[in-house]
Amino acid sequence: MQILQTPAEMQEHARALKRSGRVIGLVPTMGFLHAGHVSLMRLARAQCDELVVSLFVNPPQFGPAEDLDAYPRDFKQDEALCRQAGVDAVFYPKAADMYAADASVWIDEDVLSGGLCGAARPGHFRGVCTVVAKLFNLVLPDLAVFGEKDAQQLRIIERMVRDLNFPVQVVRGPMVREPDGLAMSSRNKYLSERQRKDALVLRQALDHAGQLVGQGERCVRVVRDAMIAMIEKIPGTAVDYIDLVDDQSLAPVDRVERAVLVAVAVKIGAIRLIDNDVLNV
Repeated sequence: MQILQTPAEMQEHARALKRSGRVIGLVPTMGFLHAGHVSLMRLARAQCDELVVSLFVNPPQFGPAEDLDAYPRDFKQDEALCRQAGVDAVFYPKAADMYAADASVWIDEDVLSGGLCGAARPGHFRGVCTVVAKLFNLVLPDLAVFGEKDAQQLRIIERMVRDLNFPVQVVRGPMVREPDGLAMSSRNKYLSERQRKDALVLRQALDHAGQLVGQGERCVRVVRDAMIAMIEKIPGTAVDYIDLVDDQSLAPVDRVERAVLVAVAVKIGAIRLIDNDVLNV
């Protein structure tokens, strides 16, 4: 397994692979890998000749009050997991090499990014789109795998690929959960034992929404209010947002009459967790 640390090294390696006709798969990550990331690697591994995993904590997608400096990092653990998953190359750049000091060109998405995490984290998806575009230009992947856990991000990247004509197939990776139902996340490590138990309410609220719709409830307000009430019963929780939106356009809906994405962001103490599910009728 190769470890490539500069954009120039990565791009030179990718160009050589392209010349030899190899199919390149990319799994972009911010490191501190867990089983959810490994599932994305395995999905990519089955569809490519050369698997590249990027490990890069991307500063522009963090807001001023967010946890950039505290974001967990463990390169040795990440390297070991990548080797076990059959990764061919790890791209592990420094921020100073990825962004010029006077960088002034960014990629914005203006529709899908307006709500959900985009509303709660201004500028976040500008940072995401820009770094993913840079990775596409450096790794030259034929396919890239993104997880369903970050549902809004996934749909924004799909739109970016479509609108900017990137020759990349975006592959959706299914959500991976802990045995008790908590969505896997690098931020879970911040939770105390008590908070870890309290965090299960996210999944419970999503299940409750599915049950209500399964019983015939179609009013979004009723479903949303029931989810909020369930979460707010847990001391120390704060709802950032709970929204039901069209699964493709992410536009708000009043009634559940087609595929609807239910997305939640909740703070458990100071830790912000997200989760989602798709309701079909």
